[in-house]
Parts: sequence; C-alpha cells; structure tokens
Amino acid sequence: MKIFQTRTISEDPDTIAPDGSDVRFLVATERASMAHFELAVGETTKAVVHKTVEELWFITGGEGEMWRKNEAGEEITTLRPGLSLTILTGTHFQFRNTGEEDPLEAVATTIPPWPGADESVAVEGKWK
Repeated sequence: MKIFQTRTISEDPDTIAPDGSDVRFLVATERASMAHFELAVGETTKAVVHKTVEELWFITGGEGEMWRKNEAGEEITTLRPGLSLTILTGTHFQFRNTGEEDPLEAVATTIPPWPGADESVAVEGKWK
C-alpha cells in the first residue's frame, strides 16, 4: 500500500529553479510533482526549454507576463491570479513580474515528476 503525502509550503525557498525563480516543493507521486514558484517585483527569469516534461501552471498571486514559443507559434500571456496555462515539452518560455508591490506566484504540476536541473536548457528569450 502506498503512503499518503501531506505537506505544508515552506517559508523559505527550497531551491532556485534553472530559470532563476524561487521554488518551494509541494507533494509528488511517481507520475507527477507539484511546486510553488515565486518571482520578486521587477524580476525576469532566464528563458529555458524543458527536454522531457510538461507543466500545468495556476497563477495564485501578483502580476506578470509569460512568453512561450514552439513550432506551433509564439505568444505573450498576461499573468494574473486565477489564470492557468500549459508549458508543453519543447516550448521555450520566460516570465516576468510586472507588478509594483507583490511577488508573482504560481503553483505548477510537472508531468512526469521534475527529474533535476539538467531538464532545463537555456535558450534565447524575449526579455533581457
């Protein structure tokens, strides 16, 4: 029988993502993992592409923009609480906090689970 997981978000980041955002680990299973991402006011992440995973994001706080580009097209999405979006495998992406007071916050599920820092590869982004 498998053991249930229950976890409270940590006060301090558990790690820094390859794109530069703060990461707090949430629960994970053999097939998916979940994390909380935070980006400070005025900050922009490094642009990256994931080699094998896809992600489902839900914005929980702050304001920002997400740039995504793949063979199907390119777009910039305005980020605000309540919005959800996908980052498909092979999609170049970058996000930034455009707010003036609050961090940009999101909860994301990674499928399959996040394998480690080698999963992300730096790419040329939309913003410096």
